[in-house]
Amino acid sequence: MDTLLLLKALLLGFLEGATEFLPISSTGHLIIAADLLNFTGERAKTFEIVIQLGAVLAIVFHYRHKVVQVVGGLGSDPAAQRFVTNLAIAFLPAAIIGLLLHKYIKEYLFSPLTVAAALVVGGFVILLIEHFKPRARVAHVDDMCWRDALKVGLAQSFALFPGVSRSGATIMGGLVSGLSRPAATEFSFFLSIPTMFAATGYDLFKNLHLLKSEDLLLFAAGFGAAFLAGLVAVKALLAFVSRHDFRVFAYYRIILGALVLIYFWP
Repeated sequence: MDTLLLLKALLLGFLEGATEFLPISSTGHLIIAADLLNFTGERAKTFEIVIQLGAVLAIVFHYRHKVVQVVGGLGSDPAAQRFVTNLAIAFLPAAIIGLLLHKYIKEYLFSPLTVAAALVVGGFVILLIEHFKPRARVAHVDDMCWRDALKVGLAQSFALFPGVSRSGATIMGGLVSGLSRPAATEFSFFLSIPTMFAATGYDLFKNLHLLKSEDLLLFAAGFGAAFLAGLVAVKALLAFVSRHDFRVFAYYRIILGALVLIYFWP
């Protein structure tokens, strides 16, 4: 195994895990980083699918007690049933639109310039939402109704455009819907489980022919780095939102997006 290639895998895996659950677009960071590292092509696309799976497993591990509680209570616990129903409602809009537009998005929208533009626009949207958002009326994810879940799900659909950020779209959608920052952040985390499993599963199924035994160590390194970085990022963001708003992420997006636009401008 090429040592330099292995280092690239670790770096990209760490970047995926560290950014997947922050409102700064992990896809955007991966597109830009992969271009700079010259790690592109079909093999790289399959690698990105694998490390995204590592990141979502970090969420499952972090909330393993809640997951077990919900699964165990599906047959008799109304709260567990309502929670799963809300996740299903929030999951559907992006799933339907994604299936219809998946090929077009992959073919035409995955480029550093489109990602950079989305980073900048998304940064300004975060600033506007933080300024005009309604007063929080839902303190915990278990207090959400189906209408709250639907609004978050519709917001998640915007994240199909690379660079928007799935977590950013869902968290901001939650704030606009009246969720508190902790509730919006936690629901975004839980919603990532079915959303990312479905997306990575679909992509992996379509790209099975690209999986090769000689890539096992490369993919395992990226997967492990994404999992560990994801665990740290989730805990850090939950601690952060208990005391701060999301404006710092907005400024980061705007500055990064502007720099990328300058760097990649033809």
